[in-house]
Amino acid sequence: MKTLKSYCIATLGLFLISMGVAISLKSNLGTSPISCPPCMMNLKWSGISVGVFTWIVNFSLIFLQIALLRSKFRLWDLMQIPAVLLFGFLCDVSILLCRSLPVEGYGMQVVWCLVAVLLSAVGLRIEINGNAWMLSGDKTCAVMSEVFGWSLSTVKIAFDVAFVIASAAFAILVFNNFFGNGEINVIREGTIILALLTGLCMKMTDPVVEKIFKPQK
Repeated sequence: MKTLKSYCIATLGLFLISMGVAISLKSNLGTSPISCPPCMMNLKWSGISVGVFTWIVNFSLIFLQIALLRSKFRLWDLMQIPAVLLFGFLCDVSILLCRSLPVEGYGMQVVWCLVAVLLSAVGLRIEINGNAWMLSGDKTCAVMSEVFGWSLSTVKIAFDVAFVIASAAFAILVFNNFFGNGEINVIREGTIILALLTGLCMKMTDPVVEKIFKPQK
């Protein structure tokens, strides 16, 4: 059984990741690839929150895992459901908390984008070390790697590219704009920065984070 400490640590990681999503949106330079679909859909249907669309996208990924794994899908894998529900809620809370952040000029936009990279990197390591919650995006990449025999890094790259292309296609059809609705940008250089730099940032932040949040059994 996972301990309460494990869930608390993993939840802190999810909160930091959600703050990364919110701050990247506030920067208006684009958000992370996996967050592009829910954020883009929110631009079209603003009455439905980013968190709810995050639930929809992630539950779709869980169904994909079931289709791929079939009888190999474990009961424990359903713990992704509360993780998804919690993460969607935290995304909405984080977006609310970041509403008043000052964003003036391109330089400040880049600063907030880099802050989002740092929060995402630290949050991901804390989530992993908590060894409790697992988001369906990460799990789906692992499942596809297992089923198709591809390396996890290859799957992750393909996964990110597919999400960005799908979001861009949606934006072009709905807004006639590759980046977003013309005012708010979901896809831009920040999307590439978050995709490329988060892993590199983890190499620098992991040693510090692991001294504070040791991996849970």
